Amino acid sequence: MQDILVPISIFLGTFAMVFGIRYLSNKEKMAMIERGIHPGVSRSAPKPYLSLKFGLLMVGLGIGLLVALFTVKNVFGPEITRGEEGQAAAIYFGFLGIFGGLGLITSFLIEKKAIDTDPSK
Repeated sequence: MQDILVPISIFLGTFAMVFGIRYLSNKEKMAMIERGIHPGVSRSAPKPYLSLKFGLLMVGLGIGLLVALFTVKNVFGPEITRGEEGQAAAIYFGFLGIFGGLGLITSFLIEKKAIDTDPSK
C-alpha cells in the first residue's frame, strides 16, 4: 500500500506546484493589465556585463579545480585513504568557492572601472 502512495504524492505535488505557479502568474499579468502596464515588457534592467561575470566565474571555478587537484595530490600523495577523502572534498569545495568568488570580484572591478570611465556621464 505504501509503495503506491509515493508516486501518487509526487504526481499530486507536482501538479499542485505547476497549477499554483500558472495561477499566480496569470493573476500577476491581470493586475498589470488593470494598471495599464503591458505584461510582455521586461521589468529588469539590461545587464551588459552578464556574460563577462559568468565567464570570469567559470574561469575562476576551473582554476580552483586545478589548484585543488594539485593541492590534494601534493598533500595526500597518489594514494588517498578512506579517512582523507572527506578532507580532499573539503579542499575542492573550498577552492571552488575562493576562486569563483575571485572571478566575481574581478568582474565587479572591471565593470566599476568601465562605469567610472564612461564619457556619457
